[in-house]
Formats: sequence, C-alpha cells, structure tokens
Amino acid sequence: MEIFIGLTIVIVVAAVLAGIMQLLRQPIIIGHILTGLLVGPFLFGNAEITGSIDILSKFGVALLLFIIGLNLSPKVIKEVGRNSLSIGLIQVVLTSLAGFAVSRFLGLDNISSIYIGAALAFSSTIIIMKLISDKKDLGKLYSKVSIGLLLVQDLLISLILIGVTTYGKSGGSDWTVIALTLLKGVVVVDLVILFSSYILPWFMNYFAKSQELLFLFSMAWGLGLAALFHVLGFSIEIGALIAGVALSTSPFHFEISSKLRPLRDFFIVLFFVLLGSKISISSLAHNWIPVVVLSLFVLTVKPLIAIIVGLALGYKKRISFLAGNTLTQVSEFSIILLVAGVTYGHISESVLTIVTTVSMLTIAGSSYLIIFSDKIYKFFTPILGTMERSNPRELKTESKKYEVVMFGCNRTGQELLEVFKDEASKFLVVDYDPEMIAHLKAMGVETRYGDADDNEFLDEIGFENVKMVVSTIPDFDTNDFLIEKVNQINPKAIVIVVSHVVDEAIALYEAGATYVITPHLFGGKYASMLISKFGFDAEKFVQEKKKHLNDLEKRKDFGEMTMLPESMRR
Repeated sequence: MEIFIGLTIVIVVAAVLAGIMQLLRQPIIIGHILTGLLVGPFLFGNAEITGSIDILSKFGVALLLFIIGLNLSPKVIKEVGRNSLSIGLIQVVLTSLAGFAVSRFLGLDNISSIYIGAALAFSSTIIIMKLISDKKDLGKLYSKVSIGLLLVQDLLISLILIGVTTYGKSGGSDWTVIALTLLKGVVVVDLVILFSSYILPWFMNYFAKSQELLFLFSMAWGLGLAALFHVLGFSIEIGALIAGVALSTSPFHFEISSKLRPLRDFFIVLFFVLLGSKISISSLAHNWIPVVVLSLFVLTVKPLIAIIVGLALGYKKRISFLAGNTLTQVSEFSIILLVAGVTYGHISESVLTIVTTVSMLTIAGSSYLIIFSDKIYKFFTPILGTMERSNPRELKTESKKYEVVMFGCNRTGQELLEVFKDEASKFLVVDYDPEMIAHLKAMGVETRYGDADDNEFLDEIGFENVKMVVSTIPDFDTNDFLIEKVNQINPKAIVIVVSHVVDEAIALYEAGATYVITPHLFGGKYASMLISKFGFDAEKFVQEKKKHLNDLEKRKDFGEMTMLPESMRR
C-alpha cells in the first residue's frame, strides 16, 4: 500500500506543478524535475517506492524510443543517415576532447576527465524527442537530422557501455566477450529484419482487424524486443528503437504511434521525476564550480561544436543551428556510463554527482533553448551567415501535404474516389479497415490506417494546407469533432460530412460544416427525378438500369467490404 500511496503523491504533485508550468507558459518538463526535487527527500528514501518508479520509468523510456523508431523509416534513415553519421562522429570526438580538457582544467584526474568528456559528448534522446514532439516539429528536416545524430550517439555509447561493462567484469583480460556480444547483436538485428520483411506484415494485417489486438501486439513487440536486447547485453533503448523501425514501414504505424502516446506520457513523467530526485542540494554546494562550468560547456560549447562541424561540411546555417541546438543536455546513457565507472572503481561518487547535477541543469536549460530555437536562430543569423558556404548542401526530405483528405471509403466514399483522384493532385484516404487499405493501395491511392476520433493521429496528418476534408462516417460525434479540429487549424478548408439524421445534419451545419451529405434523401430525390423524367417509359428505365449495372460492375472489386457494418468501415 505504501507504493500505491507514494506513486499517487508523485502523480498528484507532478500534475499540480505541470499545471503551474502551463499557466506560466514554461516547459512542462521543468515541473516534472521540480516534482522530483520536492518529493525526493520524503519518498525516494523508501527502496520499494524508488524501485517501483524506476521500473515504471523504464517502460516510458522504452515506449518513447519505440515511437521514435515508428517514425524513423529506412527511407528517412537513407535521407539523413550519411549526413548525420559524419556530423555525429566528428561532434562526439571533438566534444569528448574538449570536455576532457575542461575537466583537467578544473583539477580532475585523467580517468575522471576521460569519463566526463565522454559523458558530456552525448545528448538525451528522451528529452530532445519529447521537446521536438511538443513543438510538433518531428516532420521537419532539422528534427530528422537530429534523430540521425542521436541514433549515431546512442549506437556509440552503447558500444562504450558494452566495452566498459565487459572490461570491468573481466578485469580487462577477456576481450572476446565484447566480440561475442557484438556478434549476438548483429545476428538478432538480421533476424528482426528477416522477420519484419516476410512474417510481420501477415501478423499486422491480422491484428489490425481489432484495435485492442493491434494495441496489445504493438506493446508486446516493442517491449519484447527491448527485453531481448537487454538480456543479450545491450540497452532496452536500442531494442525498443529497432522494434519501432521494424514497424515503420507498416501502413498501421501512424495508428500505433498515436495509441501509445498517452501511455508513454504517463510513464515518462516518472522518468523525469526520478531524475529530479537525484539532485543533492548538499552535494551541489560542495561542487558548484565544476557543476556551473560543465553546465555552461554543455549549453554553449557543445552545440557550437556541432554547428561549426555542420557548416564546415557544407550544410545550411539554419539546419546546422537547429540540429546543433538540440544537443544542449547530457544523455541518460551518460549517467549509466558513470554508474558503471563507479561500480568498477574507475571513478569516485563525486564525479557521478557532478555529472548528474549537470544533467538536470542542462535538461532545464535545453528545454528553453529548443522551444525558443526559432527566435534564438534569428539573433545569430548574421554571424552564421558569415560562416555558411557560398553553395551549401541541399538536404531534401519528402514532406507530405495533401489537398484533400477523406475519412472512410464506404459506398459514399467510393462515389467520391474517382472525382478526387482526377481533381486533387495530393489526395489521402484514411480508413479503419485493413482490407480496404490494402485494396486502395493496390489501386494506387495514398492511404493511412487510422481513426478520425484520434486527436494525436489528426495532428500527424496536418490540415494546415488542406483544401477539403470529407468524412463519409455517419457518426455525429466523430464528424462534430472533426469539424472543430479542421476549422481550428484551417478555417478556409471545405469540410463535407455525412449524416443519416435530419436533426444531426442541422447540428453539423451549425458546428461549421460546409456541406452535409444526407444519402437517404438523395436516394429518394434521384428516384423521383427519374420518374418525373421518364414517366411510364419502361425502355428508358431499362437504359438507366444498364448504366447502373455497369457502374456496379466497376465497383465489384470492393466486394463484401461495402457490406461491412458501419463500425468496420470507419
């Protein structure tokens, strides 16, 4: 019961402080860290409560990396992989050397300086992705370059962690253990690639028929691979990231990502609270000089190194600045590295305390730097312009912008399908039925598997540039929500929805719909029009019958899908 009460107190305090941060228009992450500072002295002395929060926070980290992987398709890796690899490697080496020099200047010994230099070179994937996601910048080019940089960093520090751990356990005598661990990792990744290429699509098509099954399968896949990589000697973060990448080419990855986000946000709060609880005020008083100097190094020198490297390699000043600006904090992996160093007697506890405090301070500082990066960039534009090459490299990435988005492809949707294919150069169909998705893809129609009720999913689509949104889903609440969402983002967009109830159709007009389709009224009107036009001329009705049959034959490929219950055709 103590664990339940302790977790409840943490969540309540976190909610109150997050609300205050929102009111003050400050990063919510700051509220989570302050929660750790406030409740830490009272709750985290209890080993059971600390252990429970630590375990739950690991779920949040794994889910965050899994979602990042879902948005990191091989196509994105190909777009920015080489660029990120070159910048990432050079940045890590130069930052490590500079961090070593600063640590030696502060009077620390060589081994401690090596550990600190390495720790400061790496940045927090969790913090950066959370802040970029909150800014809704995940689709922008600089964020993809940042993801590439973080991927390079995570792989490098994973190798360092494996080396330090294996070296410490073997006393430095058995290097074959490292080689065997790496070999296991290569084999597992190859098996994941084969499974995701030939077997996983079949599983996905089966589980996607039920939202509950799709959610459970996604959780099992992401956490299962994370656990497997941990057992093999790697980190759960790497396993979760690879699990996400394996599903990134699935047509259901948008839906999976949006469904997992609320769960991720809950668990990740505990991660930030746990980090905040590790700051010791008394220890900070004794080590404030190295803490301040190293924090300033991470917030200024570290991003400056990345920016200069990017400009030197010929990249544009904006991309170099925004990508470099995201690196202004210390990675959670760095803390794990220093814990390993303390465990094997390489460094003292004081070194771990200093870097942990630097980590917390730089997380707080980087929150502001990333959120206000566009405004900060304008201030440095004149200086960066003098450093940019005359012909900078052009980094291009595909950015999907749709003119028409249609939700649902039932009977009404099929009538509109041909029109939109001809009239709209960029047309997207969102449907809830995996069979319909597969059929539309075979026809060459751009599709996404998703739910019009899902706010996170709608944010990913983006309505800023859309000209028309059509919903053939005859559900009032869904259409009412969709109308509000579209009008909030893009008031100029045409919004057409469907209703089978007269009162609801009137209410949808009042909510802001541009036009409401009422199929049952159209059917009666069309039949009455034929009677008025043809009278009792049976031959004309036969000709109309032939036209109708011809139209039905064209739509025959849709088969039983047009006869599915409405809930299955959303």
